[in-house]
Amino acid sequence: MTRLSQLTLRNLLIAVHDALATGAALLASFFLRFEGDMFYDRLPLLLRILPFFVVFSVVVCYFSHLTTTKWRFISLPDALNILRAATILTLALVVLDYVFVAPNVLGTPVAPNVPGAFFIGKVTIILYWFLEVFFLSGSRFAYRYFRYTRARLHAKAENASPALLVGRAADAEILLRAIESGAIKRIWPVGVLSPSPADRGQLIRNIPVLGGIDDIEDVVRDFERREKPIKRAVMTPSAFEPDAHPEAVLMRAKRLGLIVSRLPSLESGDAPRLTNVAVEDLLLRPSEKIDYARLESLVRGKAVIVTGGGGSIGSEICERVATFGAARLLVIEHSEPALYAVTEALAAGGTGVAVEGRIADIRDRARVMRLMEEFKPAIVFHAAALKHVPILERDWSEGVKTNIFGSVNVADAALAAGAEAMVMISTDKAIEPVSMLGLTKRFAEMYCQALDHDLAVQSEGKPHMRLISVRFGNVLASNGSVVPKFKAQIEAGGPVTVTHPDMVRYFMTIREACDLVITAATHAATPARPDVSVYVLNMGQPVKIVDLAERMIRLSGLQPGYDIEIVFSGMRPGERLNEILFASEEPTIEIGVAGVMAAKPNEPPMQTLRKWLAALEQAIANDDRATITAVLRDAVPEFGSNAA
Repeated sequence: MTRLSQLTLRNLLIAVHDALATGAALLASFFLRFEGDMFYDRLPLLLRILPFFVVFSVVVCYFSHLTTTKWRFISLPDALNILRAATILTLALVVLDYVFVAPNVLGTPVAPNVPGAFFIGKVTIILYWFLEVFFLSGSRFAYRYFRYTRARLHAKAENASPALLVGRAADAEILLRAIESGAIKRIWPVGVLSPSPADRGQLIRNIPVLGGIDDIEDVVRDFERREKPIKRAVMTPSAFEPDAHPEAVLMRAKRLGLIVSRLPSLESGDAPRLTNVAVEDLLLRPSEKIDYARLESLVRGKAVIVTGGGGSIGSEICERVATFGAARLLVIEHSEPALYAVTEALAAGGTGVAVEGRIADIRDRARVMRLMEEFKPAIVFHAAALKHVPILERDWSEGVKTNIFGSVNVADAALAAGAEAMVMISTDKAIEPVSMLGLTKRFAEMYCQALDHDLAVQSEGKPHMRLISVRFGNVLASNGSVVPKFKAQIEAGGPVTVTHPDMVRYFMTIREACDLVITAATHAATPARPDVSVYVLNMGQPVKIVDLAERMIRLSGLQPGYDIEIVFSGMRPGERLNEILFASEEPTIEIGVAGVMAAKPNEPPMQTLRKWLAALEQAIANDDRATITAVLRDAVPEFGSNAA
């Protein structure tokens, strides 16, 4: 379809407007330049030229994008387009006057009683340029101002809560535009608090910058004295920079009785919206840049299976896979309520993916084999696992059944069903493990490594199924994480229990972790590094758990040690103070993908692994923990080497 065929009635009306503006500008410039008889002597020839010039002006305005721009959003680029169109038309008049309609062309005067002079003249052309710019822009900017004032009045009249914006001028300007356009409702800013001294004393879209962030109490009390109480505070992304002291702002705002919201980053292209302030906002860790086109190319149009799809990680992977355009999605989950919740959420998402949920235990080899054979997945994301460290230290045999034998079942079933790739969700606790969780996950990694290696050898360089493991640390707000626990303890009035004052962990958001897991899968799907099968996510800087507890207390508007006590309960079985990302004898590999690295852990052959599996199976049947521990120590000799 050509651009001309896409013109709507609105575009045609704009074209008519621009044609009338051009005609009016040309007539007015002649009228102002020439007086009395001089104007009327030129009028007949001017009227003959005018229709052709008006038609030419419509073409110029169209290719200058004036007829296809919404007047409501006219801005500086549109003003530049108006200047460009006016300049082109003015140059056209110069060519017309000096080349085609010059006096005495071919010995004939250009018009009766107009001998020996240019028909238009320099002064008329200059006048025309100014009038053309005025006529083309005046109505546009007048319309925009009308819509702007109406939107402001509508926003203020709609039971809007008086609010303070916290952050730099650039962020505040984005939020103000969103409020004026109606994208954000029921809020009206009365002032801005900026961490930048250069912003203070300025106006941003007629909203004053009232001071710095530390002035929040004075500003709120000043409005109270004027009987114009401020109800809300909105923190923009720049308000979460370390030098803005976001925790102090939150605590002070909540003590003043303000409802605190935040404007998320707009890098993803989402429409402006307000959300609650979450604990991840206070970790001050910049998220990795995600190549979403790369992720989409991996799953678009394919059949995908997610095991453990009702859990925190599994359900987020399901949501991301659906968002990136998978054709079919099978969710395998052992918990009936969790399966119902995730399938209902996916159905409500309206992504168009065909979602099916099936109850199954990955320990049931025949059931898993049958489901995968029926579904024929291209990609399998294996997120099902038992992950709670102290529980697995007590119920160790269950961890072996699920994390080892369940993973073996999923890997074998994916291979038998002809999948292109299997991605196993692992953990940083698999690195020099000190717990049953780490041991069982490291064993599952080794099985996937060995199977991936054997398939590469058998394929002799041809495409084959890839099996990879992706390690990462703690995920904020996931099931079993400290964040929900701390929230519940704070709501109950405390105390908040931390195991040890020096306990340190890596944290990232569920969304970022799952996007990077899929990113690792895209790297494994390429033939660039077939020798890499264990990936490690860049977790950023570790966070002390006691610092996280203090931040969450401040997030609630309370003071640690005064309103809420922090109590140290002691380390639990299987825990260590510091998590690590790579083993001491495990070389790291940079793969050129932001946020993802690779590891080269030891890789026992499949024949040895099958002997260990047979011994584990026998020990499980006999409920023999000593044999299981001995087998796992033999398989993972670095067990317990970094317990501190």
